[in-house]
Amino acid sequence: MEARCVAKYLRVTPRKLRLLADLVRGKNVNEAISLLKFTPKAGAKPTLKAIQSAVANVVNRDDSREVDPDTLFVHTIFVDEGPTLKRFLPRAMGRATPIRKRMSHLTVLVATPAGKEAPATEEATPEAAPETAEAKPARKIRAKKATPTKSAKPRTARKSAAKTKTIGKKKAK
Repeated sequence: MEARCVAKYLRVTPRKLRLLADLVRGKNVNEAISLLKFTPKAGAKPTLKAIQSAVANVVNRDDSREVDPDTLFVHTIFVDEGPTLKRFLPRAMGRATPIRKRMSHLTVLVATPAGKEAPATEEATPEAAPETAEAKPARKIRAKKATPTKSAKPRTARKSAAKTKTIGKKKAK
């Protein structure tokens, strides 16, 4: 079972918010909440509120199943770029520097571990690899035969001499 929360138009840059998203991605909800409470970053509070809202969405859903909030984990969390406020800062000699105040859209998806797919196919692949490696005989590496090289043609002396004469001479007035 899963639920999501989308927090839009957050006045934190997406770059700063992605650092926090990477910090809590795949963690248990309680662990993610405790990490964000003690993280001294600008986007920690909006990320914390979004995770708590997603947990509340799962718990208060109208389904007949009861969900224990302690078993939930952050299944997916990503940050998209929102609109940008463009401002100008006055500078010396009548110039102006542009300032971009970026916004973010944060999407959090929390799920129960039962909703998480079992990586059964991934476990079978590493076991099959050693068997195939043992079945194949080792290849022998042969030394390459020496190929006869073509002799380089001598350059004509006329071309190089002509270049030297024109470079060294100056125009007489």
